[in-house]
Amino acid sequence: MHHHGYLWTGPKERFDQEVLRRPPHPEPPPVGSKPELIQRYREVAAEFPTVDLPPLETAYWLIKPRSLVRGTWAEAKEAAAWLGESLAEHAPRFAWERDRDTTRLAILVNSTAEQLDSGADVSFGFYLERPSYLSVAVVTCSPNRSKPELACPVR
Repeated sequence: MHHHGYLWTGPKERFDQEVLRRPPHPEPPPVGSKPELIQRYREVAAEFPTVDLPPLETAYWLIKPRSLVRGTWAEAKEAAAWLGESLAEHAPRFAWERDRDTTRLAILVNSTAEQLDSGADVSFGFYLERPSYLSVAVVTCSPNRSKPELACPVR
């Protein structure tokens, strides 16, 4: 088991493009469906695996391009430390003062290490100075507990 880190920052409007953050339905629209529906399904099926937006389900980071992996760690504590460093780097830009609290961030990092040790994924999101958003995630790999069928992006 190992862990991959992912980080995305960008405009809140782009983050809100939920259709690009959700995997396409496993089956295409039935024959005879409206052409617009078929075209939209094709677009989502082609774009979802390559778009850099954070997926709604954290495990789906594993199907994204390997260039989006910010780090890989064998130990949960190392992955949690990276997450903590990433949060500390962006904390001065957090939109709400309570999110900047170092004690609160330390508690998040400690709980992250525990969750990763158990095989879970971890994902956090913060509003930055408006109108931006930060998404940071650590995904457990080989296999992923929630989506064991997803292959490791680094192998």
